[in-house]
Amino acid sequence: MSANPSQGAVQRGATSQEIYDAGMVVRREVLGDAHVDRANAKKDPFTEDFQDMITRIAWGGIWTRPGLTRQMRSAVTITAMVAHGHWEELAMHIRAAITNGLSRDEIKEILLQTAIYCGVPSANTAFKTAQAVFAELDNTPIPSPN
Repeated sequence: MSANPSQGAVQRGATSQEIYDAGMVVRREVLGDAHVDRANAKKDPFTEDFQDMITRIAWGGIWTRPGLTRQMRSAVTITAMVAHGHWEELAMHIRAAITNGLSRDEIKEILLQTAIYCGVPSANTAFKTAQAVFAELDNTPIPSPN
């Protein structure tokens, strides 16, 4: 097998299992064991192929690549979640961004940027989502709007 580090886990000759295993390592590092364990516990014959695919392709194929930092990958992912209105996934990836080393101020700047490129209504929901995640992380009640 000739290794090309710019390709992450997807190397010539790498087996599907090797890519899956590398993806699972990154998935656990970014999302946390509790989240991944919950997702795996919910697998059934209908969803197991999907879980396998996202672990191999998203986490093993993309997130293992060295071309972007995990912070940059988080910023891109947050933007994509806002652009498409995937609010539950946004909450998960805001938590992951904190794990990956982004500060709350950096997340705020990403969300401000999305207001221009994804629209103010989407950014409004994204800010509310981030506020709820931060409150959960701080174990404090979500502030009520005035």
